[in-house]
Amino acid sequence: MAAPRRRTVRDLRRGNRAVVLSKLYFDGPLSRQELGPLTALSSGSISNVVAELVADGLLEEAGSVESDGGRPRTLLRVAPCCGHLVGVDVGETRVRVELFDLALGQLARVDEPLPEASRDGRCDAKDVVRLITAGLTRVLADAEVAPGSLLGVGIGVPGIVDASGGGGAVVHGQTIGWDGVPLEAMLRAPDGLPPELPSQLPLFLDNGAKTLGRAEMWFGAGRGARNAVIALIGSGVGACVIADGLPYQGASSSAGEWGHTVLRVGGRACRCGARGCLEAYVGAEALLARWREAGGRWTAPDEEGALAELLADETPATAALLEETAEYLGAGIADLVNLFNPERIVVGGWAGLMLGPRLLAPIRTAAASYALHHPFTQTTVNLGHLGPDAVTVGAATLPLARFLESGGTSSPRGG
Repeated sequence: MAAPRRRTVRDLRRGNRAVVLSKLYFDGPLSRQELGPLTALSSGSISNVVAELVADGLLEEAGSVESDGGRPRTLLRVAPCCGHLVGVDVGETRVRVELFDLALGQLARVDEPLPEASRDGRCDAKDVVRLITAGLTRVLADAEVAPGSLLGVGIGVPGIVDASGGGGAVVHGQTIGWDGVPLEAMLRAPDGLPPELPSQLPLFLDNGAKTLGRAEMWFGAGRGARNAVIALIGSGVGACVIADGLPYQGASSSAGEWGHTVLRVGGRACRCGARGCLEAYVGAEALLARWREAGGRWTAPDEEGALAELLADETPATAALLEETAEYLGAGIADLVNLFNPERIVVGGWAGLMLGPRLLAPIRTAAASYALHHPFTQTTVNLGHLGPDAVTVGAATLPLARFLESGGTSSPRGG
């Protein structure tokens, strides 16, 4: 058994930088005097760390506040322009690439639809790589941002991400026909990322529902909760399970495939190949298919427009379809309550946010009737706060987390 590695002065310095940087990022602006009790660091350590971070260009002054009988106290914050982040949402009908400053202010965005040939349930990974590459070039040019200022690129994908091997992250996306696609290696190949980007640019891949979950937990409707489930309803259905403040991954990072829990034995065929999955009833693709079977028709060229037309339709058949959908979703949420006992359930994803204003009340009613009474009374069910861009925001938090955990040493300007 190997002896534990001893912490060095360098480790201690980096840890102190991480503590100060994280506290200022999430709770700033703060003064040096406020940082002491909030970080449990001595005033000398605070002075040294702040001086380093200011010298590295990672902190900047943000005004001042009066103190009791003394000189005004200078407030500090993380400098938004000390680095840039990219978040990518690989959807099932399009690829979205967004460029952010360090405060997650959006600087540029590109939406590119997947080719029609990739929108029949089987997505060509080469098309995805091409669109990510083109999107990166576009957003950097549109915002006039130097490629060398990027801290990293986070990518949310519809599938299970396995990063345990030595060749980079591999994606298993059963519903889109991906069986062990080496997406990271494809992006790092000579014909992958734009040549102007740094060759060792950090890439972070994760399931799209989990990036959504991270965004809502850090900045949105999940903030402050220790046990929560963030549900994504888009073309398909997924979830991010937060247990004691941390995402629950499972044995092979596949935890949270809520859409493929069985709602009805022998029910509708699901894109995954099984029958009766929740996704086969409440995902946007399945909901539109059920509307067509009930006589519904739409003219919009994409799922978002088609779902808007469904919600605007006032026929009795459509009303019954939505009532049934609310009950299915309520039953699915009851399963989450009974299995995980969360204090909070957040419904997000572009389709979830479109359906929510109309269906949230009946969803809660159905969930209450299917869930165990006591845990349900301890749970709130609400809509996400971050809108349809939450997956890209969450993807961008992957390189942001590395930046904070490293004490800013992963910054292009960091020491």
